[in-house]
Amino acid sequence: MTTDTHTATTTAPYAHEHTPRLEWAKFAPDVYKAMIALDAASKKGLDPRLVELVKIRASQINHCAFCVDMHSKDALAAGESVERIIQLSAWEESRHFYTEREAAALELTEAVTVLTDGFVPDEVYAKAAEHFDEPETARLIALITVINAWNRFGVTTRMVPGHYTPGAFTH
Repeated sequence: MTTDTHTATTTAPYAHEHTPRLEWAKFAPDVYKAMIALDAASKKGLDPRLVELVKIRASQINHCAFCVDMHSKDALAAGESVERIIQLSAWEESRHFYTEREAAALELTEAVTVLTDGFVPDEVYAKAAEHFDEPETARLIALITVINAWNRFGVTTRMVPGHYTPGAFTH
């Protein structure tokens, strides 16, 4: 335990970082490059802040700490507020922080990410379709699908969060 003389509080040291299992991009560079291209294509024409909110929310659900770290930092760099990022994990209880369009995108993100009933409910899809035209809806579905794939790479290979700098790495 250490004592912080500035705040007079006692804190425990951080745990040690885990070791990544595999540098998957190094061993499958063609897959990595294809994912980068798919990611770039999926977000064309969508608001960059919305893109990051969707990526953060899917990453929270999937417990991908690397992607939560990356996309929170990217959201801040894109002008997103700390408050909206903090509230994202409880967005349904704090809807007043988000537009109806954003809420529809977040609800679709959760439905596509979780697939609890094995499908995306019609009412969730219809709500998204009210706020996004067909090309935007197609891109939004692609974006959600791509971040879910990134999350699976990150979680499976145990990518380490905390070292990402916006603009230094893309996905």
